[in-house]
Parts: sequence; C-alpha cells; structure tokens
Amino acid sequence: MEAHFDTSLTLPCSNIAIGAFDGVHQGHQTVIKQVVERSKILQVPSLVYTFDPPPRVYFQGASILTPITEKLSKLEKLGVDHVIVASFNQLYAKRSANHFIGCLSKLNPIEIVVGEDFRFGKDRVGDITLLEQYFKVRVTQPVCCSMGNRISSTRIRQLISNGDIHLSNSLLGWPIGE
Repeated sequence: MEAHFDTSLTLPCSNIAIGAFDGVHQGHQTVIKQVVERSKILQVPSLVYTFDPPPRVYFQGASILTPITEKLSKLEKLGVDHVIVASFNQLYAKRSANHFIGCLSKLNPIEIVVGEDFRFGKDRVGDITLLEQYFKVRVTQPVCCSMGNRISSTRIRQLISNGDIHLSNSLLGWPIGE
C-alpha cells in the first residue's frame, strides 16, 4: 500500500472510498472491503481518501479513535492499494467543493463510494448530488450490529465514554492489539 500525504496524486484510473474512517470500525471495513473487491474486478487500483485529523475532531473536538499510523496499518490489512491522507486544517476547511472535485478528477475514478451523509467543501456545500454531476457515485447503506443499531464512530465514542469497552471493541471489529 502506498500512503500519500497532502499530495496531488494522479492516477490513470481508480476506485475510491472517501471518508474520515476514524476507528476503521466494522461499518468502515465493510465499505473498504467492497471497494477493494470491486477494484480487483475492474482491474484498477483501490484508493481510500481520508483526513487527519477527522473533520469531527477538527470542528467539534471529538476524541480520535484511531491515530493515523494505526489507521494506515488497518487500511493496509484490508488490502487497499493507495491512501490519500489530507491534512484537515484551517486551510483545508476553506477549500471549495469544486476544488475537491478537481482533486478527485486527477484520480480518474471509475466509481466513488461514500456514506449517505457525505458532505464536502467549505461550509459543507458539496453533497452527493453535486458529486454525481461529475462521477459515478455509490452510496453505502449503514452497517448495523446484531442488535440492529447503526455502527458509527460517534456511537463507539459514546460507548467508550460510558465505559462499555467490550461493546465498543466488538463494534470496532479488530482483535485487541491490532
């Protein structure tokens, strides 16, 4: 796996998953595995576009579930070919939605996979409808645990805050120490 930090990577084609992927929990793993598998079928590189720190950490001061080195290790174990890590800072937060689309265009995506609440660009003005004007987009459905509740980084943070380490670890889906 190749990790690219604040780069203007250009690829002849790719299959992309975009997200904060904090925790690389079971829901994230499902999405990323689908992108990796589809990339193999399409015979194009898989790419994860992620952020450090995650936007929720930058804007709301949420705790980080997975430091970037650990996140990269987990993404490599999932078989991802490339990871772009965008430094989410004041400058990045001011970029327009069109700037982000321009960056994605250089990756020549055959398909982009995002969550149903995906937003991008300054003031979150970019949405799935805008992204679909430029690319083929697949929106993933939420992944739920056996109790039927949505698996999310926010939920895992809350469980940790409440002291429910066993359930939070099960939703993360990685053996302890990995």
